[in-house]
Amino acid sequence: MDASRLRGWGGVGTMAALCALALAFVLLLPCTQTPHHRPAPDRAGQQLAEGSQVRADACQDSEAHEQTLAPSGADGPTIDAIKARQGDRRKLIVGVDQDSYRWGYRNPNAEGAQLEGFDIDLVQRIAEDILGDPHAVQFKAIPTNQRISALQGDRVDMVVRTMTINCERLGEVAFSAPYFKTGQQVLAPKSSSITGYNDTLAHKKVCTAAGSTGYTKLVADQKAGQLPASTDISTTVPNQLDCLVRLQLGEVDAVVTDGALAASQAAQDPTVELKGAPFTTEYYGVAMKQDASDLVRRVNQILVGYRANGWQRSYDTWLSATLGRDSSPSKPPRPRYLRTS
Repeated sequence: MDASRLRGWGGVGTMAALCALALAFVLLLPCTQTPHHRPAPDRAGQQLAEGSQVRADACQDSEAHEQTLAPSGADGPTIDAIKARQGDRRKLIVGVDQDSYRWGYRNPNAEGAQLEGFDIDLVQRIAEDILGDPHAVQFKAIPTNQRISALQGDRVDMVVRTMTINCERLGEVAFSAPYFKTGQQVLAPKSSSITGYNDTLAHKKVCTAAGSTGYTKLVADQKAGQLPASTDISTTVPNQLDCLVRLQLGEVDAVVTDGALAASQAAQDPTVELKGAPFTTEYYGVAMKQDASDLVRRVNQILVGYRANGWQRSYDTWLSATLGRDSSPSKPPRPRYLRTS
């Protein structure tokens, strides 16, 4: 989509309508799935989950992205169960976003209002490798605050939804190696006196998505005295785009979210802009169940090839217009595979 289409999205009424449309699509998307028919977890699976919790307790967020399994192209029980699905149900079931522009976005101008974006490209690459068809995917729209519960409840095989790898989440799900680098930033109206993540947020109301790393950071920094005590961080929403609508309606003064997402929101509404530099370093990973070791290894094997052939093309297609032609700040680090079981 070219830049000329974006300017029409700045109005409050139009944006609210888009959010209503997004909600309608959520309701239309399948809400159930065929059980995976995986074997019941044995003692080894329980030990793996316990071991993952120990790692999460001991790790530091700056190193959490290194706690993943070494790549392998071998199948295993999780992948076998996916491949055993029959007929129209022989698909990879993936939790995604559908209202994050250029990441996971349902384009109303495309035929069938199909999903598209950087995360969607990666999902299709994974499906092609595992099932031989990039379109053998059942997408499920998952709110930010339901990404982990969707995995733990067996509603999806994986989540590819701008999900930051951190220590707390390592205690609940498994992650692939990182596929994108970003950081938290402040988004506010161009006319705002806010200059970044600093004292200009005093007496301001800030919106974040529930369950997001942005909200966790705000809470921790306010307790530590690194964020003004007068900053109101009580406004949380299920989906990040809802914060942009709150900002447009004047209900909040600023949004805190990943810079990569904030840049896309600024593209949707030219009256807002990023304020200041990123104040964290974070890495997106593909999230899977803790006992899905074969799937984690397989995704890591796919990412080895994708980083070399596919990642840059997808960046150029979807993100260069909002993040800049130079992709080096967004490239994931050289992977380390420190998880052993």
